[in-house]
Amino acid sequence: MIDVYSWATPNGHKIHIMLEETGLHYNVHAVNIGAGDQFKPEFLAISPNNKIPAIVDSEGPTGADGRPFALFESGAILIYLAEKTGKLLPTDPAARYAALQWLMFQMGGLGPMLGQTHHFRVYAPEQIEYAVNRYTNEARRLYGVMDTQLGKTRYLAGNDYTIADIAAFPWTRSWTNQGIDLDSLPNVKRWHEEIAARPAVVRGVDVLASARAPLTDDKAKEMLFGATQYAKH
Repeated sequence: MIDVYSWATPNGHKIHIMLEETGLHYNVHAVNIGAGDQFKPEFLAISPNNKIPAIVDSEGPTGADGRPFALFESGAILIYLAEKTGKLLPTDPAARYAALQWLMFQMGGLGPMLGQTHHFRVYAPEQIEYAVNRYTNEARRLYGVMDTQLGKTRYLAGNDYTIADIAAFPWTRSWTNQGIDLDSLPNVKRWHEEIAARPAVVRGVDVLASARAPLTDDKAKEMLFGATQYAKH
């Protein structure tokens, strides 16, 4: 059994979708990041970087001596679940590394940059033109990289759906707030619509969706964006 500690965010959706795609049995534990649940000692024990998602697998891998195995960082979790089930990550070395490179593209570029774009365009207490332009332009560049790749292959890493697509898709669901015109990116639009229609994806993005409220409270914003609990002075 997989216990997943998460919230309805793009990084959370990755794991919810993966669990639905692989058919693994799991329990969801809501970590309300607007209420500061990510700073509670019991969550920090499995996710020391105070970020969702994290999992605890009651049947850990070889070397865990049969004990529950905890893991944080969404990219690592996707690889772990893929290897556990033998699904959504090719075993052929060339195809495997193709999938992993696009997973790293999401982890190191697409996710962080789209997150900053969304923050400065929507949530920042003041509109800073330099920041808005910088991150919006980078978002458009990254979408362009994807559009070029998806003009060559059906999915990001080739003609098979993999964890690379699962990682990237949730971050593209808010393209409007990121200043993106999806109609100008026909290959991304085709890919996005195809993935959005997958039954497991529909179920995955619905996990915890009803628990998430609009981020309007200043205290919730501070919990999510300020993290002053750990600020060093």
